[in-house]
Parts: sequence; C-alpha cells; structure tokens
Amino acid sequence: MTDNTAQPRPLDGITVVSLEHAIAAPFCTRQLADLGARVIKVERPGSGDFARGYDQRVKGLASHFVWTNRSKESLSLDLKQPEAEGLLDSLLAGADVLVQNLAPGAAARMGLSFEALHERFPRLIVCDISGYGEGGPYERKKAYDLLIQSEGGFVSVTGGPEPEQMAKAGCSIADIAAGMYAYSGILSALLLRGRTGLGSRIDISMLESLVEWMGYPLYYAFEGAEPPPRAGAAHSTIYPYGPFPAGDGGTVMLGLQNEREWAAFCDKVLELPELATDERFGANFKRSANREALRQIIVERFARLSVAQVIERLEQAQIANARVNDMQGVWQHPQLAARDAWRQVDSPAGRLPALLPPARNSAYAPRMDAVPALGQHSAAILAELGLSPQGIEQLQARGVI
Repeated sequence: MTDNTAQPRPLDGITVVSLEHAIAAPFCTRQLADLGARVIKVERPGSGDFARGYDQRVKGLASHFVWTNRSKESLSLDLKQPEAEGLLDSLLAGADVLVQNLAPGAAARMGLSFEALHERFPRLIVCDISGYGEGGPYERKKAYDLLIQSEGGFVSVTGGPEPEQMAKAGCSIADIAAGMYAYSGILSALLLRGRTGLGSRIDISMLESLVEWMGYPLYYAFEGAEPPPRAGAAHSTIYPYGPFPAGDGGTVMLGLQNEREWAAFCDKVLELPELATDERFGANFKRSANREALRQIIVERFARLSVAQVIERLEQAQIANARVNDMQGVWQHPQLAARDAWRQVDSPAGRLPALLPPARNSAYAPRMDAVPALGQHSAAILAELGLSPQGIEQLQARGVI
C-alpha cells in the first residue's frame, strides 16, 4: 500500500466553525475533518454537546460522541454572555464555513442568520440544519430522529405486519441523512465559491433528507396505491428474500433476483429440483403471494444444516447471501480486517478503534485525530485570536469559556 500520509487533503486550509449538538451536524463536520478541514466545535461550558452524556459505553465516553467528533477542536464558549459575541465574530472572520443545528430560530436571534453574516463575511458559507427546514407550519416544531422517521413515513413501512410491530431503524437514519446532505452541500458550496468568490446558504431539513431516501415506497404508493407491506427483515415484494433460520440456531440472509437463480436455489440449495416448476412458485409474484408455503419448505430443508453449510450451498449456487452479524461480529468482521479498515485514535479515555472513512482515495490519507475533551482547545484558540493568558483566565473565571 502506498504511503500517502504526507499528501495534501482536499480540505486542508478550510476552517469550519460549528455550533452543533447531537448527531446531524457533528456527523457532517466530522466528515469535513476527515478531508482535512479544521473544525472548531463550540460547546457550552460545563456540559458541552449534550451527546457527551448519552451513555458511557466507550471507556466512560458516549458512543454517539466518539463516533461523530474525532479530529475536532473543542472551544467552550457561553454564547449567552456578552463577551461571546465578539469572540465568535473573530472566529467567523477567519472561517470558511459555519454549521449550526441549534433550536429553530436560535441562530437568527443571535445575529447568525446568513443574511446578517453575509454582509460582514461575504465568503462565509452558512449551513443551517433543522428538523423541518425554514418556513411552513412545522418550522418551529421539535424534531428528534424517531419523530422524523415517523413523519417521513419510514416507520410505517418498517417492522412486522401488525400495527404494534412498526419499527424504527436501529441507528439514527434521519440524522445521518441530514448530516450526509449537509456534508455534500458544503462541498458543493465550496466549489461554487471557487467560481463566484461568494459564500452561500445551505438549508438542510431532516424531513426532506429522509423523504428523499423514501423514494421507492413513495412511488410504489403513487396516486393512492397500496404502500409496500411491512415484512420485517424480508423484502416486501420479492421472495425468497430475507432471513431464514438454520439448524444450529443461527440465521442466514439470502436474496433471489430472477428465475435462473430460483432454479439454482431449488436444485443446489434445497436439493428439490422439482420445486422449480411448481405452479405456486413459477414467478416472483407467485412466490411472494405464496410466501408462507414456500417459507415452510425452506425452513424444513435448512433445519438439517448449519449456517456454514447453508452459506456454502448458496455460494455454490451463486445466490446472494449474508450472515446476520451482531455488533461483536461486525467488530471482528474478516472483510474489514482484510481491508485494514480500522485505525486507532486518541480520546480522553485513551486509544480507541475508528473505521476509516468509506470513500477511500488513493491520493491522500484521511485525517483521523483525537476525540476532544470539553474545552480542550479553548486557550489555544483564544490565544490565536489575540487574547492574553490573563484575559483567558478572566474569561474562565467568569464562566464565559
């Protein structure tokens, strides 16, 4: 593997100031830091980003916080105190991007609307992340990930068939979607500024981000048509496609896409070649309609086999398959190990494993620095802004930082 650790990164020299908490904005800015940006995370003195307190699962640190905050500098600053305004202004004067996901309207009340900032800092890019976006009847409605999963229709198509079996995603997908669109939006705004010389505003709605991801079920239910049924971990309209138990107590995930694969599945996996011509299962829509009968046959055949044996047969038949890993299985995944996907980063709790950013680039190594302690960089950042050690101590004494 080529040593590219000394090569320039795409966002080297770009400074991002972030008034962020929870997941959407921190996930966005961490990815900007991966590309070399300097990210100054402004946090409330004493408590900081409230995601720091979500749990203590990572050697006393919060799992969400460790995931979304490496490679950042933490500046503790009480934005409600008069001195904070001048300090934040000095920071923004040297910044390229401001990211914020404060409560709706909070940034504007602090004089941090794009319109107000653009007059003073015309090259500054401002990214506002909120639950529902600017305008409309939901503008000031509280928005948490589960609530957006519900409003955006995700929960209605996820889980089992009964109403009480509706399910949310096991990770914060609405936050992740918004963070990804904020990240790509900022990259495009930087490209645009390179052509125009001017900053622009990016308005990110968690609802719209998740609804974009719901395109398939939305169009499936076009003009009042029935939405795709909830099918648990199975596919709602393709069968067999989903989880099946093996005889050793494990679970195998498999998926068939066409009639050639169906014939191979019957012959090489189930060892029931005559099933391929069974009238009940002669096309995908028939298999889907008769899925209970077909599932019973599959489960009976798999009951004689271990997970490893089922997967071996599926591989021989060239049928797509996967193990259903728990979290420990993912930590130990042989493919991630073979691709050298893990690195070690520093943190207030010591060295921790961290996954390489998925978009690997041969020209440079991503930045993977420490997860910061609250206010760890306050003194150094304020010294850069011209404050004396005595001035910094006075701000600390007054609780400004």
